[in-house]
Amino acid sequence: MTTNNTELRKEKVETLNELIQATRDSAKFYADAAKAVHNPGLRTLFDQMAESKQGLVGSMSKEVRAEAAEPAADGSLRGKLHQVYSTLRAEMARDDGDYAYVKELEKSEDRLMSAFHDAIQRDDAPKAVKESLLSYLPKVQQHHDAMRDRKWAMEARH
Repeated sequence: MTTNNTELRKEKVETLNELIQATRDSAKFYADAAKAVHNPGLRTLFDQMAESKQGLVGSMSKEVRAEAAEPAADGSLRGKLHQVYSTLRAEMARDDGDYAYVKELEKSEDRLMSAFHDAIQRDDAPKAVKESLLSYLPKVQQHHDAMRDRKWAMEARH
């Protein structure tokens, strides 16, 4: 294997592992939110989103293993700290705690989608890395749009 191929594999694994961590953080946030909200429809949506995100984590992890590397096992420290903060903020908004969760999860989706876009748009990112990430982007976009639409629907009722 040439040094160029080794560098490409390393770049791909590092990028995927960063996104695995961020996606795992997001899945955990949805799972926790599903336990906290009062609205059964939101509970179901959040459970589905958590499960779908775990599917993304599984797919990206499989791709990392295909590169003979180990996928990230945990979420990121930053994500864990953000989750604690967001959960506290949502709990403090007792009057409309369900909306507070939707609002925070929508922000989380913005950050995750931005992380994917940033990695794809990097000038120094190899084509193979960009192609890999582009294959996950439709699902990431779908998650983002679902929470954005839910947030807008809830705002329209206020």
